[in-house]
Amino acid sequence: MQAGHWQCFPYQVEPLDCMSPHSPHSEVVLMWASQMSKTQLALCLLAHVVAADPAPCLIVEPTLPMAEALSKDRIAPMFRDMPVLHGIVADPRGRDSGNTIFHRRFRGGHVTVVGSNSPAGLASRPIRFLFLDEVDRFEASAGAEGDPAALAIARTRTFWNRKVIWTSSPTIKDASRIAAAFEESDQREFYIPCPLCGTYQVLDWKRVEWPEGRPQDAEYRCEKCEKLIPHHRKAWMVAQGVWRPQNPGSRIAGFRLSELCSPWRDWGELAEDWLKAQGNPERLRAFINTSLAELWDDAGQAGVTEAALMARREQYGPMLPEGAAVVSCGVDVQDNRVEASVFAWGRAEDCWLMVHRVIPGDPSTPQLWAALDDFLLQPWRHPFAGQMPIHATCIDSGGHFTQAVCNFADARRGRRVWAIKGDGGARPVWPRKESKARKGKVWLIGVDSPKATLAARLRITEGAGRIHFPVTVGLPYFEQLNSEYLKTTYRRGRPERTWERRKGRAAEGLDCAVYAYAALCGLRAHGVDLDQEVARLELLRPAAARPDPAPAYQVYRSRFVGGR
Repeated sequence: MQAGHWQCFPYQVEPLDCMSPHSPHSEVVLMWASQMSKTQLALCLLAHVVAADPAPCLIVEPTLPMAEALSKDRIAPMFRDMPVLHGIVADPRGRDSGNTIFHRRFRGGHVTVVGSNSPAGLASRPIRFLFLDEVDRFEASAGAEGDPAALAIARTRTFWNRKVIWTSSPTIKDASRIAAAFEESDQREFYIPCPLCGTYQVLDWKRVEWPEGRPQDAEYRCEKCEKLIPHHRKAWMVAQGVWRPQNPGSRIAGFRLSELCSPWRDWGELAEDWLKAQGNPERLRAFINTSLAELWDDAGQAGVTEAALMARREQYGPMLPEGAAVVSCGVDVQDNRVEASVFAWGRAEDCWLMVHRVIPGDPSTPQLWAALDDFLLQPWRHPFAGQMPIHATCIDSGGHFTQAVCNFADARRGRRVWAIKGDGGARPVWPRKESKARKGKVWLIGVDSPKATLAARLRITEGAGRIHFPVTVGLPYFEQLNSEYLKTTYRRGRPERTWERRKGRAAEGLDCAVYAYAALCGLRAHGVDLDQEVARLELLRPAAARPDPAPAYQVYRSRFVGGR
């Protein structure tokens, strides 16, 4: 955001005109990328209302803390610093003002700021100007009252000259409020001309290109003349831009805009962000939603087949690959066995499945745990770093043998053997601290994000983040690894994304992979940087010719606290 007097960028003029109380549009929808001044345009309208067309106003933010932050950081300075608003709105700190940070009165009206989860804030008072800010981040329901956007809009019905402003970047296909509102609008897209041939076009991410290894030099290829346009021509292109409706029959004004037109982001920065997001589904989804202003389509992220994964198997092992710097293990506990997957990790989370082992036995007996301990103690030989241990292990404690798992892990804490319990939802992969329970200390890990990450990595056939498989694993393993899929269901009219088991499939392979990835995240939380470990390992490469690699192993091993 620029300091000083407000000046419109070319793409802001028409949306502001449509927001005007004198325009024929009762609703305006801004489905824009993040940091493209969506909220600021709404505040421009609010300033006009307070100064020249007073009426009751309501601003709905996703949460109450966000509402408080908007009021303090954006609205209060605007009322304070704009000369035309001096004396109209009393300072909420004044003793007799009757105002608060959430409710400010002015001559002829008031402005109230609420969170979408506040049913009381969305009821009672009639509203002429309604601002639904970041509507795709709203709560599913305002208490037990229902959809907060619908509740707020119901308060505008008594005004024939009402104005409803929707702003947000989109989220998931078929579950996005802003996308549904934009679909009902006249769907205006921002067309800008090619400086070489003059053809007007909507900038499309698929046409951004850059030389191999130099994303900072990204350019745009014109859809008509097919010539590359350098980034420094973008400012001229945007200045000549025009909005064109794709659904001109609608009375709702809708605008879609991506960061490709942003004056603050160049195409090279976007290309770098795109490359960093590869292999990380949550980061990729954020890029598509918040930078491109496009919907994320779960159906378009369908997994690969078991046959395709089988065809990608490689000849390696039992020695670790040269690029592997960290080894982790995930262990799943069943009634008559434990299953364990050992993964080796390299730069940018390239990984290699080294082995998936089934250890039969009764988890209620010490014999099984002794066999698992022997397996975890086996060193893994590296081509030039000697022998590596398994640096961290996560063991599922969520079944019938929680006490046995906690006892086993607690006795091996120095080797970073952790008892974990998986949980779905938005929980982070690795928590800040252990949870203390009657049966022992357990790390409550989020499993949805690792599952999404692994599903995305399975689609990578080359480049960073690829998962490698040895020829020693067969079809049953890949059926387990591919045993779940992401499904969107609806609760109280709002979407919920959950992982569903494919009928008749076991999931031990997937669970072990998730736990091994969680172990890597646990190492990071304990101060281990994977890329730094890869760099340290590269320094040992000349030692590969030595007959006794033990000294090199000692140097590398010293980075990990605790012994075997």
